[in-house]
Amino acid sequence: MKKQELIHLHGLLAEVGTDFEKREGVSIDFSEYESLGIRPTSIHQSKTDHKAAVFALAKGITQTVTSTQEVEAVAAQAD
Repeated sequence: MKKQELIHLHGLLAEVGTDFEKREGVSIDFSEYESLGIRPTSIHQSKTDHKAAVFALAKGITQTVTSTQEVEAVAAQAD
């Protein structure tokens, strides 16, 4: 993935996280992401830095989504 594409993905994930927090009324743990100090607008940062930020954002979002989902048991049925 090119650096420009990675920066774009970084921005999209940041928006998804913010939107999810607003819609679901939950708080996503972005402490790992915040500690990196990399933002989508930090275009002078390296590709590796943006990649780490993308992974940290994705981790925070997925952990929150999986912990807030209700698991419904589905009965096994045969036709």
